[in-house]
Amino acid sequence: MMNSSNDPSDLDSLTSLSQKRKRGVLLSIQGWQRIQAAEAKVALQENAGKPLTLEQLSDRSGLSTKTLTKVRQRQKPVDVLTLQTYFQSLNINLEANDYIAEIENESSSPLAPPQTWLTGQLPPDSPFYIFRPPAENIIFREMMQPGSLIRIKAPRQFGKTSLAAKAISHASEHAFRTAVLSLQMADRQIFSELDRFLQWFCAALSRCLGVPNRLDAFWNPLFGSSYSCDDYFENYLLAGSEQPLLIVLDEINVLFPYPEIATDFFALVRAWYERSRHNPTHNQAWQKLRFILIYSTEIFLTLNVHQSPFNVGVMIDLPEFTLPQVQTLVLRYGITAVESCALELVELLGGHPFLTQLALFHLGTGKLSLEDLLRTAIAPDSIFQSHFNQQLHYLESMADLKEAMRQVVLTPNGVELYPTIASKLYGVGLIRFQEQRSIPFCQLYQRFFEKILSY
Repeated sequence: MMNSSNDPSDLDSLTSLSQKRKRGVLLSIQGWQRIQAAEAKVALQENAGKPLTLEQLSDRSGLSTKTLTKVRQRQKPVDVLTLQTYFQSLNINLEANDYIAEIENESSSPLAPPQTWLTGQLPPDSPFYIFRPPAENIIFREMMQPGSLIRIKAPRQFGKTSLAAKAISHASEHAFRTAVLSLQMADRQIFSELDRFLQWFCAALSRCLGVPNRLDAFWNPLFGSSYSCDDYFENYLLAGSEQPLLIVLDEINVLFPYPEIATDFFALVRAWYERSRHNPTHNQAWQKLRFILIYSTEIFLTLNVHQSPFNVGVMIDLPEFTLPQVQTLVLRYGITAVESCALELVELLGGHPFLTQLALFHLGTGKLSLEDLLRTAIAPDSIFQSHFNQQLHYLESMADLKEAMRQVVLTPNGVELYPTIASKLYGVGLIRFQEQRSIPFCQLYQRFFEKILSY
């Protein structure tokens, strides 16, 4: 399992560094990211996709669980050879940028926080990406299967597209062709009729893949839109390469308000999935197709059970950050009071990924203390004010949602909402569910919306 060093001089230099001036080292942000990625890969290949336990890591590396914990917490220095052993046990080599030097017995130097606010999708190699086991391992494993269909569901700003970016990066490493298409990019007129939508869909995917638009050659009104789209996929997009094709469709809930288009389109996706599963020797082109569907709300479409893609494949319901995950993120932002900071943030924000990242950015850059953040959380100049405005604008655009949220924050034990209303509030991350009742997602929302909507 362990790789030998390719260059003895590297080992000598690392050893001398660990001995010089009683220096120890801390795992850097890059090193921690590489460790996580390597562990995920080993878990996928050798542990049936299950995350490696400290005991398993200890067996692989020969390091004690106590030493491994010290390395992973990145608060107390260790010697370089310990890091090298840990890395090699995961089939990767330690590099110079994987650690930072620190004089033993001196306080830890904070890790450099990002200089600009991390908004939207995080890059696949971002040190501020938090692995959400077992989501990554399930996706990595499933997308290797011919004709696979993966659904990622979570409220808005929960990290769905960042998770998909991890999948795309993994697919690229395995020589997949990839295409990412957000249905939010389609103009409203695109949803006026099925033929128009399917032509847009095929043309947009062609552009993503860098191939010419050949709709004129494959679109035949005599056979109808669905057949023409099917023909375009099988005999052009799939036939054009022997490489597997991963298509990521983001914000597919944009289609839900257009049931006539959505019903036929999702039936088409289901048909492609079924075709790849049955008689594979006669459907080799479809074996190359993989789908990831991303959405934020429940599906209230009337779909035939045999025509729906939402009851097949693999479902990933992406949850909020756990306390250990927030602790890991606190470490990455270079904040020293890890446990107390993480506990306070989880109590206030409930593990909401976007809000947690936003808070830690301001704390990590020193622009705000934890005490000031808690004190000014719902003040007019709060760091969350822009986010509040977005959520409030969403509520005010639909009176029934605003009234429902008012009931939620003013009812101590939560309230039962009509399913479609509850789904919309859940989709933007405003509520969570406690049995059959809807409650505010976090204390921050409870405090802000109770103040705003108490009239």
